[in-house]
Amino acid sequence: MIKGQRVIWPSRAKVEIEEFDLPIIKSDEVLIATECTLISPGTERAFLLGLPNAQGRYPSRPGYSNIGKVVEFGKDVSGYKVGDRVATTHGHTSHYVATGSRLLKVNSSEVAAEEAVFFNLGAIALQGVRKASIELGEAALVIGQGLIGLLALQLARLSGAVPVIAADLTDSRLELSKQIGADYTLNPEDTDFSERLSEASMGKGPVVVIEATGHPDAISTALTVAGWSARVVLLASTRGETPKVNFYRDVHKKGLVIYGAHNSIRPRQESSANFWTSEDDSRLMLSLITQKRFNVAPMISHRVPGHDAPKAYQLLMEWNPELLGVVLQWNTDN
Repeated sequence: MIKGQRVIWPSRAKVEIEEFDLPIIKSDEVLIATECTLISPGTERAFLLGLPNAQGRYPSRPGYSNIGKVVEFGKDVSGYKVGDRVATTHGHTSHYVATGSRLLKVNSSEVAAEEAVFFNLGAIALQGVRKASIELGEAALVIGQGLIGLLALQLARLSGAVPVIAADLTDSRLELSKQIGADYTLNPEDTDFSERLSEASMGKGPVVVIEATGHPDAISTALTVAGWSARVVLLASTRGETPKVNFYRDVHKKGLVIYGAHNSIRPRQESSANFWTSEDDSRLMLSLITQKRFNVAPMISHRVPGHDAPKAYQLLMEWNPELLGVVLQWNTDN
């Protein structure tokens, strides 16, 4: 019997590759051979290490961004043929079985698998950006230029934010922000940070602030620098408690609106204004990536064979700022 391979976390901070038997598909199922998966760096690192607000159970099989090709399908499945490329939220695995209704088709002739695999993290960033209800010409600040922040930066720009301002503590990440469209790049540790932010936002402060670091102290920064009546979106999952927030000074008196933007807070059936389903946002992201309206290629920092995933996670646990998009490659001989 043919065996597959997949990533497993048997215990905290431990990563292994396990083999498993490929199941016999049912009449309504499809067997997929994975081309690549994308590590979600902030979330997966947090749950692997058991950080605050991220205590999971072990063993665990991580991942939720997968691009693969149809290998076989049951007699009741229609609309697919062998070789079709599909996108799903399955984890880091060489093969998997899914029902046809759980698959999103990808035009394999127009987009590389390693770019299409950003569809789900892009959709996660998009649901946060949507909550900000950005109007054309509003200044937007994205704090944190890790993978989710870089995605949010481009989406804020596509939504009409002018200018789009990137903030991060790492110069190399700010350089990448410029490459993908930031109008201004700022380091909060620079002595002239407040002055430059005021200048970039024409003295009013940003109308939209998107917090994309997940660091508790960054919440205070987001509230402090937000302009009058600004919208503050907490996009990254905060790992810990934010101390000493003066809600009168930083929120109440300025009339701020704060949005919690966890991806689980979505409509299940129908999309509405600024509140789309995961499926609709995922389809849109695949379309934007395919049409080259959304640039993800510069965000790929590492390409690692799936069987070497433990090495990739070791880099992730060390939290090198040069690590951004980590693509795990599967079935490369096919």
